[in-house]
Amino acid sequence: MNFYLQLDLEKLLFYLLKMDIFEKIREFKIIPVVTIKNINDAIPLAKILIEAGLPVIEVTFRTDVATKAIGVLSSTYPNLLVGAGTILKAEQVKKATNAGAQFIVTPGFNPKVVDYCLKKHIPIIPGVNTPTMVEWALDRGVEVVKFFPADLSGGPKMLRSLAAPYPTMRFIPTGGINNSSLKSYLDLPNVIACGGSWIVRKDLIATGKFEEIKKLIEEVLSLIKQ
Repeated sequence: MNFYLQLDLEKLLFYLLKMDIFEKIREFKIIPVVTIKNINDAIPLAKILIEAGLPVIEVTFRTDVATKAIGVLSSTYPNLLVGAGTILKAEQVKKATNAGAQFIVTPGFNPKVVDYCLKKHIPIIPGVNTPTMVEWALDRGVEVVKFFPADLSGGPKMLRSLAAPYPTMRFIPTGGINNSSLKSYLDLPNVIACGGSWIVRKDLIATGKFEEIKKLIEEVLSLIKQ
């Protein structure tokens, strides 16, 4: 195969993969951000997410079992959209994607991590909260970013302000969002989804109260449909 044709095909496949993942996230409207400390919690949590009608999860790289959890979730539930969050280094990207993570989320804009993901054709949602950081993303062709910490960075008002100078950028606000503020974010044209841990609380995971988590998820999904 012609070398340049191969490169074009790789770019096309990456574009299609990226668009498929972002379209799914747009449909879900919520990304549960989860910190798993006990690997035994991974399967029951995923089961509840799927049963509740929200088959997507962002596993934070804040614990020693994060990589293993991503591997278990990806292999057990192929239809579950699994991402890796709180990624700070390229080495973590390698571990996460080798385990089965389909997208990467970072709290801030680390050029080394972003460039590594783009070079390896890995969908990435980097964190931003200023116009300058949005321009860093646009300069690299990144079309979807995480707005973090959303509440402390100006919330919906800030996102409305960013819409005019950056009409093509799409945001996933995360941080300080709850049921009372969720709709104010999702109603914005430049927001495709919101991320957060308020529906998958660590205390409920730690105590095995997965049915309560399911109720929280169902409440949020019901709120979105209103």
